[in-house]
Formats: sequence, structure tokens, C-alpha cells
Amino acid sequence: MIVITGATGALNGATVDHLLTRVPAHDLAVAVRDVTKAQRFADLGIAVRHGDYADPASLPRAFDGADQLLLVSASDPGADAVSLHRTAIDAAVTAGVGRILYTSHQGAALASPFRPARDHAATEQLLAESGVAWTALRNGFYAHSLHWLMGAWRETGIVTIPTDGPVSWTARDDAAEAAAVILASNGTYDGPTTLTASAAPTFADIAAIASELTGRTVETSVIGEDDWVAGQIATGAPEFMVRFSLGVYQAARDGYFAAVDPLLAELLGRAPRTVRDVLAAPAAPTTR
Repeated sequence: MIVITGATGALNGATVDHLLTRVPAHDLAVAVRDVTKAQRFADLGIAVRHGDYADPASLPRAFDGADQLLLVSASDPGADAVSLHRTAIDAAVTAGVGRILYTSHQGAALASPFRPARDHAATEQLLAESGVAWTALRNGFYAHSLHWLMGAWRETGIVTIPTDGPVSWTARDDAAEAAAVILASNGTYDGPTTLTASAAPTFADIAAIASELTGRTVETSVIGEDDWVAGQIATGAPEFMVRFSLGVYQAARDGYFAAVDPLLAELLGRAPRTVRDVLAAPAAPTTR
């Protein structure tokens, strides 16, 4: 059996949808915080279980019988993500899970300026120490994030950023589909497994793409970290979230998101979606 956590979110919900084209519904279960939000899975014949990383007692039963367990990373920026992940991993060990797959990040590194990247690296260490077979799905930075990281460029023609650097912007649904392919392979992929788009454009590159799509000039304005932070706070954004977002740009500048890998295209059997595709499409939901 494959148990998928976080299935009421966009990422792992899409993974379940893609899995249904590869494995029977009775071989799947979803573990979710609020079972009332998972009725669509029950209607498809998928077992729905209550499982909450913040409620350790709920997890061993939620993970029971799992040959493979897909753990979604905690998405609350204010939470102690590593502690929550440790709780989930410990429960998986207790439940006798055969393999843990974890939604990590292409830029996972303990020295990264981007806090979630540090959390992912620490979680991968926990997985390596767990004694359970594991796979870290190192997804590229989700490309739909560009809709907010680029600001009001459609209105102003300017992408205002604190600093610039290359990022392997990756479509979330491509990552979800690849996760389904990997789960259906039943253990073919082990350890860190990098899943990125085929290119890593800078914001300056993306502005040029936006110019071509819109038929008008779109430019970047690199104003420096202090001025960018002050400007964001002046708009009413909470300072904690501003500095959290700053870490994205800093990590890009430092090259943490620059690498690309052909595996995603191989798993999909097609070219992954591009930044051009993302900018040309309506903004996607921001839920995980």
C-alpha cells in the first residue's frame, strides 16, 4: 500500500490523481489533518485516514500497512518543520513503513540563506539516520511562486528585486506527476533524487521572456536588500514574511537553485513546463 500525506494540498493531491492512472485505488490511502476535506478521495475508493504531524498519536495508525509513505514537508513558515518531520519519521519507523519518500527541495543545504532549504537538509539527515529506506524528492523551486515573487510587473513593467540569480523554476504539477511515477516504480529511486525543469533563468532572463509574451518592455530593478525589505514592509507585509522571502533571492544569488537535472523530463516522457508556460497561464493556487 502507498500512503500519501498532505493530499488535501495541491502538490500531493495532484500526486494522488496521477497515481490513480498507475495503481488501483484500493492500494492507496491518504493521511490528512481534516478528513472532511478528503471526501473526493473516499468517493474514488481511496482509504482516508486522520494523520497530523502535530498529533503524534495519530500517525502510527495513519501509516499502518504502508509499503511506501509519501511525507509532504511542513508548509507553515512559523512552524518548527524539522521537529514535525522528526515526529512523522519516528511514527513511520514505529509503523514498520517500508520506504519513506519526502518532498524535499533541489536547493536543500544546511548553509542556505533560505530557511526551508536548511529544514529540508536537516530532514534528509533524519531520514538517513532512520534505518528505513528513503527517497528525497528534491523538487525544483515551484514556478507558480513567480506570480508573487515578481510583484506587480504586469501593471508596472518592472520586476523589483533585492538581488538576482538563477533558479530552476519547476511546475508543481510536473513534480507531482514525477512523484507518482517514482512511487509506482516501487523503490527504483533511492536517496536524494533531483527533479527540476531543464533551465535555470535569472529574473533578468524572466523579464525578457515576459517582454516577449506581453509585447511591451519588462525590466528588472535590483534595489538591494535593505531597500527591498523596507519597501515590502512599507506596503504592510509582515517583517517576518518579508525576511523569509528575502532568503529566496539570497539563495538564488548564491547559486543554491542553479542546478538542473534531466531526470524529470525522463520520468515525464516529455519536456517539463517552462517559465514561459507559467507566465502565459493564469496564476495557480498557492496552497501546498
